[in-house]
Amino acid sequence: PCEYEGKQFSLGESWLSTNCLLCTCLHPIGVGCCETTQHPIDFPDWCEAHYDSQTCQISVVQKANPSLPCVKSVEHEWGSAGTPEPLVNKVLGAGLSR
Repeated sequence: PCEYEGKQFSLGESWLSTNCLLCTCLHPIGVGCCETTQHPIDFPDWCEAHYDSQTCQISVVQKANPSLPCVKSVEHEWGSAGTPEPLVNKVLGAGLSR
């Protein structure tokens, strides 16, 4: 068995740790963990990434009002180097985490 954060796990068993890592009890090395959260890397400078440790999710929100998602608007350009808004946002709507 493996021990992690004071708990015992069986060989091959997987779990989500308290810091949002997906961990597995592996033989012969013990516990192996990796991140499961996708980190946004390209968003406008008027937005920022917010991490929610309760849901293990990252969302991109407006710096001026973090309660609002980062979406294209008339006064803001979207994309880098003048590229258009990604198609996924047009198809699926606003408020998506990338």
